[in-house]
Order: sequence, then C-alpha cells, then structure tokens
Amino acid sequence: MSVTGTVRGKRNVLGVLVDVTDYAEAVDLIVAAAREQRPFAVTALAVHGVMTGVEDFAHNGRLNSFDLVTPDGQPVRWALNLLHGAGLTDRVYGPSLTLKVVEQAAAEGLPIYLYGSTQPVLDRLVPAFQEMFPALKIVGIEPSKFRKSLPGEELEIAERIKSSGARIVLVGLGCPRQEIFTYAMRPHLDMPLLAVGAAFDYHAGLLKNPPAWMQKYALEWLWRLGLEPKRLWKRYILLNPAYLARLFAQKLGIWKATAPAPTTERVYDFAV
Repeated sequence: MSVTGTVRGKRNVLGVLVDVTDYAEAVDLIVAAAREQRPFAVTALAVHGVMTGVEDFAHNGRLNSFDLVTPDGQPVRWALNLLHGAGLTDRVYGPSLTLKVVEQAAAEGLPIYLYGSTQPVLDRLVPAFQEMFPALKIVGIEPSKFRKSLPGEELEIAERIKSSGARIVLVGLGCPRQEIFTYAMRPHLDMPLLAVGAAFDYHAGLLKNPPAWMQKYALEWLWRLGLEPKRLWKRYILLNPAYLARLFAQKLGIWKATAPAPTTERVYDFAV
C-alpha cells in the first residue's frame, strides 16, 4: 500500500503520522484521486483519534498507512507546530473538510456514496446536502449495520459502491470504527474514502457546532461533553490529560514516540 501524503509531508505526533496540510491542499488531493479513480484513504484526527493509535500499536500502523491524515482538532495542530515548527494557522476540521469536498464534487459532477450512521440520519443528511449543493449526485446511501463484518462482506460492500458509479465515499462510523473500515476497504475501491466522524450528524442538523471562540481555543471538547456527557466523558476527561502529558514528553525528549511503519495487513474483523 503506497502512502501519498502532502507536499509538506507527514510529521510524528505521539507516533501517529499527521499531514502538515490545509483545506485547499486536502481538497485538491482528494478530488484529484476521485478524478483519476485512485484509492485514497483519508481521516481527520482530533485528540481521541491520535490516542487510538497510541493505545493500539496495530491500529497505529493502519493510521500510518493512510494517504492523508489531517489535524482535525486544534490540539493536534498545536502539536504539529510545537514539535515540528509546521506553522499551521488553522486545523482541517472533518465536518468542514466534508463540505468543501462535497461542494467540489458537485461542481465537477463526481458522484458520492454515503456509508454509515443510521437511516434516520441519512434521511435528513441527503436533502440537507442537496439543498446546499443542488448539482450534487448522491448515488448510494448505506446505513451502518452496527455489527462485525461477515466473511467476504467487504467484497460485497465494495461491489455495491462500485456498481453505483460513485467516485467518492464518505464514511461516518465513528472513531476508530471508521478508520478500520476505510483501511479494510481501500484495496477494493479505486476512489477516495473519507472517514468523516460526526460530520453526518452535524450536517443532518442533529448536532450543533460550538461557538467560533470555543473552536479557536480548543474548547470544542467541552461543548461536545456538555451535549453527550454519558458517551464522551471518558474520551475527554481521561484522554485529554494523557495526550498533553505525552505531547510534552515527546517535546522534551523524555519519551520517544515511535511511529510504526505503514502496515499492509488485511483486516478480517471490522465493523460495518
């Protein structure tokens, strides 16, 4: 599996290779792969996404095999600047990147496929996208089955997506399920797959974005925690301090954050 990356390259954040990139470059890379019908795995990682790699060495290798990993959260952007002098002035937030890619897909007539979430969410998301981008072609929607895949099921899913005529797949399964799914499906699809996290819920109108000042000062986690405390308290209360501690340990050279080489192992057991 070749890893494309960006012009400014990938940098080690706690062992996870994150691209030094911006919205314009990310959209250009994704849409170019769609035009050329090339496999292209994309995810946008916030603190939780990075820590899934820290805590699971095998998953770290999968993340490091992605063609494009954007700094979704402000703390990940700060890490790139602190550790590597990246000079990034903004993050590349998954829901915003999704809209920019969908807008360009509509402009170029590139059909998209929506995979994940639930049928009620997709039923709200499709008209929301079509209202924003009337020229957009949505050629398939498939809600999550919320179970482990069956033997050979990845080939069946890939065939449905290919036969739809899609050129871009948006994957909304939540972290890390969506990254594992994207990694597993990449060898079977000649098109970009974007693991877009909560973008489906946001653009379907089911989640509200925090105020701009909270996003600017990396307080989005507090907003999300207030909306979904039972589901997210462990993610933010436990992982955020662990992330910061490891970040400063890497900066001070106390901890060597080894970045596993991109893996080519097959994933036989993943969620659909």
